[in-house]
Amino acid sequence: MFKHILANAGNINWMAIFALITFFLLFVISAIAIFGKSKSYINKMSHLPLEDNFNNTEI
Repeated sequence: MFKHILANAGNINWMAIFALITFFLLFVISAIAIFGKSKSYINKMSHLPLEDNFNNTEI
């Protein structure tokens, strides 16, 4: 079935270009999201799993 679809698709270079553009855009968006965070936010999140000062009132 897939052979039939790809045989009739003709020139499928646009699929490779679309995949490359999609990957590049996701990479750029994630890099902007990561490097756009403030230093204080990153420090707060990095120490969060190590803190023991949480309320455990449900137990």
